Amino acid sequence: MKDTATGFGVLPDHTLRDMIAAGSITASPAITPEQIQPASLDLRLGNVAYRVRASFLTGAGATVIDRLQEFEMHRIDLTEGAVLEKGAVYLVPLMESLNLPDDVQAVANAKSSTGRLDLLTRTITDGGTEFDRIPQGYTGPLYAEICPRSFSVLVRPGMRLNQIRFRAGQAVLSDEELLARHNDHALVDGDAHIDQGLGFSVDLKPKTGNLVGYRAKPHTGVIDLDNIGFYDPAEYWEPIHTDKGRIILDPGAFYILVSREAVHIPPDCAAEMAPYLAMVGEFRVHYAGFFDPGFGHDAAGGKGSRGVLEVRCHEAPFVLEHAQIVGRLVYERMASVPQKLYGADLASNYQGQGLKLSKHFKTK
Repeated sequence: MKDTATGFGVLPDHTLRDMIAAGSITASPAITPEQIQPASLDLRLGNVAYRVRASFLTGAGATVIDRLQEFEMHRIDLTEGAVLEKGAVYLVPLMESLNLPDDVQAVANAKSSTGRLDLLTRTITDGGTEFDRIPQGYTGPLYAEICPRSFSVLVRPGMRLNQIRFRAGQAVLSDEELLARHNDHALVDGDAHIDQGLGFSVDLKPKTGNLVGYRAKPHTGVIDLDNIGFYDPAEYWEPIHTDKGRIILDPGAFYILVSREAVHIPPDCAAEMAPYLAMVGEFRVHYAGFFDPGFGHDAAGGKGSRGVLEVRCHEAPFVLEHAQIVGRLVYERMASVPQKLYGADLASNYQGQGLKLSKHFKTK
């Protein structure tokens, strides 16, 4: 029997350090302090990428290495940097491995900057039957499946494209608990739409100007993920303007939009962005779904931060209207308050944000 976790809820930064010390999370080379976030751990790319024929789940009783024998096309050495091509699917072993306690499960997600580049990045495990979901007590390696959708990207070992969050027990706040918290300290500015989480809508009527978002251009250059504040947005993005409070989403196109509401994540909570009901339209919102404790929190310098929406339209053109609900935030209780909060104690790129591209692009 493995050790059990202390605390009930999402495990904070100081518990993650304890898990690393205890060997529940291992890595080669060793995990660095910069990887540890208030409620998650950044995962690092290893030295090789496998180009595969198609995305796959490992399946019960199988290992990723077993399945690679079926689907591998060729291997790419990442040591000196290599380009992952738009439209291709790659599998990259991560530097981190797990030996989870029997009462701890994990969920992974793309980091914010990864999602804003339309990099579909998902974590898979040996024996896995779901993307990004790691069962209690899992022991084994971790892999990142990477599919660049809009831009080809240059990657190197050690780059952090996805992150993992650990929890013990059931941590999700009920709608009744959310409403009580909102009445005590507003979780969003204005009215709260609470239904299996906190609903949020799209802003297509900005207070100044008529810029409402950006659409990825179809034919662009490579983005080196180490280049911060480097690229001219005009070479990669088409600005979207409207004075009508609506836009038409093109099938297959990728958009960066922003929520109408400013969001607040209290220090004793974490949140994850989840898709809204499929019946509201033929599009998907979000790839990067984690919101850390302190995001938008007054004391952490946020004073409400709006959520950036990564939107891809599917089968048919779709009219998206101002204030249309497009997603929801599922709040979870922390096992304890983190030692560091998003924004206040970290070099957080998106605290107090509005409509904003990833950190790789120049800002005026």
